[in-house]
Amino acid sequence: MQEYSSEVLENADAELARLDASARHHAVRMDGRTFVWREWGSGPALVLIHGGHGSWMHWAKNVEPLARHFRVLAPNMAGFDDSDDFDCAPHDPMRWERLLDSLKMGVEQLVGDAPLGLVGFSFGGVVAGTLAPRLPHLQRLALLGSGGHGTARREKERLLDWRAVTGRERQEALAQNLGVFMLSSREAIDPLALRIHTRSCERTRFRSKAISRDQRLAKAMQSLNVPVLLVWGEEDVTAEPAQAASALTQGHPDRQWRSVPRAGHWVQYEKADEINACLIDWFRQS
Repeated sequence: MQEYSSEVLENADAELARLDASARHHAVRMDGRTFVWREWGSGPALVLIHGGHGSWMHWAKNVEPLARHFRVLAPNMAGFDDSDDFDCAPHDPMRWERLLDSLKMGVEQLVGDAPLGLVGFSFGGVVAGTLAPRLPHLQRLALLGSGGHGTARREKERLLDWRAVTGRERQEALAQNLGVFMLSSREAIDPLALRIHTRSCERTRFRSKAISRDQRLAKAMQSLNVPVLLVWGEEDVTAEPAQAASALTQGHPDRQWRSVPRAGHWVQYEKADEINACLIDWFRQS
């Protein structure tokens, strides 16, 4: 693990604090629970759904560029970061439906009947693709590094159990996982990515792995009739991009896909400029 000075890490925290302070915060309530949404910019609504072991911070390099063109809304899903969790066991099947209901309620309260675009990353791709048919005013969908395709994965190194250790060992485990799972290499880790990954993981109470690895996205998208853009980093370990894309686009001429060179799973962070331009172009077609 590369050592960063306290000043460098504090600078990363300050950047996240600046982004958070620049957002408009909304509280969506359901069943006595509060789910926090953040908003930037104005224009057509664009909802960003973060990944598993994630938070709104998965979009730290995207919200400001996108907010120059759209009204960007980024929820923390139930059981993530500063949103409340549900009062059910981590693997209770009802948790999934309640998660979708809470997000649908957030869209209804904050967007209403206005047209919107939807973006999901990783586990958030499964969420977005399953939620999409339930949103009558959805215009377009984009899925980045999405799970739920049910095809082969390409993990090369095991992930470490960071919950089982503390202190420096925990930081080393989180950095190891960031380098081998989220990014294209350990060399791609920077202080901001490390702080986002650490803070998001430590505040996650939702267990999403089993959902990301099944086929529910492919099944949900059978009833989806809006244009879909699918993007994977060329080095994404969670999929073989061409194979996953084939499973999700077959028979649908309004679905496109692309693979981004020299990028891993967290493609919108590692190749932020390219993904921002791609999303702006895709959603401005609505």
